[in-house]
Amino acid sequence: MDALTGYAVSETLVKHSRFIAELLPCTSQSDARELLKSQKAKYSDASHVVHAFVVGPSAQIRGMSDDGEPSGTAARPVLDVLCGKNCTNALLTVTRYFGGTLLGTGGLVKAYTDAAKAVIEEAERLGAFSELIEKTCFSFTASYAAYEKLRHIMKEFRLFDIAERFESAVSVSGEIESGELQKFSDALRDASGGAVLLRR
Repeated sequence: MDALTGYAVSETLVKHSRFIAELLPCTSQSDARELLKSQKAKYSDASHVVHAFVVGPSAQIRGMSDDGEPSGTAARPVLDVLCGKNCTNALLTVTRYFGGTLLGTGGLVKAYTDAAKAVIEEAERLGAFSELIEKTCFSFTASYAAYEKLRHIMKEFRLFDIAERFESAVSVSGEIESGELQKFSDALRDASGGAVLLRR
């Protein structure tokens, strides 16, 4: 699964109505709602600011709103496109400026679907998606002598956000890919003769 890490925008025109689609990274439902408030303020003169979002490690948290468009004609197609991308941590808004011609139910579904697809394609072109890596926090404390051995072990693993404190002993904390946690724990224990145990 990919996570949205960058911003993308695209614009389509359908029978004089402008559809401005934007993809914004977000990491929680409250984050998505705050971004949506900003989008609505930015486009306060627009006819509609339709949105859909997916967040969470497996995109399990979802939300959407037709924002005044007929039910099922706007947000559902946008959410379907977003879910079809198999991504997470993304808010997709489609802002519509009405052009004077009614599009009908089928026309609205097509217009919102096409706008959502266009911004997804633009995000892919820009490299705005990255592989989502599930991480687990860890920490351990080691003597200075043991730490010298453990530094070599640490270089063999893909670690993130490492923090080290050097006091009477060395305290290390950070994150590791969840699938590598047990292997890392075993390597630290073995290299230290059982003196260092990983805490989660």
